[in-house]
Amino acid sequence: MAHLHAIGFALVAALCIAFSAVSRQREAARVPDGDLGRLGAIGSLVRRPLWWLGTAVGAGGYVFQAMALGRGSVLLVQSLLVSSLLFALPLAATLAGRVIRRSEWLWALVLSVAIVVLLVVGDPRQGKQHAAGWHWALTAAIGLPLLAACLLGARRRPGGRRALLLGIAAGALFGVAAVLTKGLVALVGEGPAAVFGSAETYALVVVGGAAVVLQQDSYQAGALQASLPAATVTEPVVAAALGILLLNEYFDVDGPQVVLLALALAAMITATLALSRSAAIEPVPDPAPIR
Repeated sequence: MAHLHAIGFALVAALCIAFSAVSRQREAARVPDGDLGRLGAIGSLVRRPLWWLGTAVGAGGYVFQAMALGRGSVLLVQSLLVSSLLFALPLAATLAGRVIRRSEWLWALVLSVAIVVLLVVGDPRQGKQHAAGWHWALTAAIGLPLLAACLLGARRRPGGRRALLLGIAAGALFGVAAVLTKGLVALVGEGPAAVFGSAETYALVVVGGAAVVLQQDSYQAGALQASLPAATVTEPVVAAALGILLLNEYFDVDGPQVVLLALALAAMITATLALSRSAAIEPVPDPAPIR
């Protein structure tokens, strides 16, 4: 039953994430480079009502994601969150005034089948609720230099490359935040003292806040075709890797099922890239003054 609840909560989260991403992307595209402040695009976006609506819906999506993570594995929940593209594609196409192409429907079918195979054949299993402290230290030692390289590269390369690098950085941080969220949900059941006394809580605030800032900067930096695919693919890959390596989660497969699972994962990544590019193809609105 908990498995079914996790699936239901994850799908609701995916729907909220889709609406939030599309609305915030459109608003970020309206911010000219000259209006960027110390916090990047967010400094200007906080004065836009539609951005706040998208942010509020996204926050609701995060709550449902946390509820899903409390009942299922990171592997299960993050795989289902990729389905947000199935909701984002028609929404973005409608707002852009274009018709969804036959190839896009085909990729949507491929993604749907890949997710079903992943869940039914892969049967992702839960591991631990928390990662050991030295595991997080090792993750930080490896991840922080890579994150710094992305940010330095983004500062030196304007336009599409900057959007790509910022999208990768944001997606990676959201993947880390998913694992931290799972640990936080477990702490909630132990009471406020456990929540506020854990380093995971404060790490989640820092990582989640940085991810949101970088995501908005990636939306503003260049074409959405660069940032959206990068973030959409990086997040589940990082989250799944950490779920396996830090929380001992696993796919319950053997023999020929391993090959089928590998094909499903490859198909899911390919379809995700194709659909996220399609969802990002829309006329960029003219910069609008902020009042």
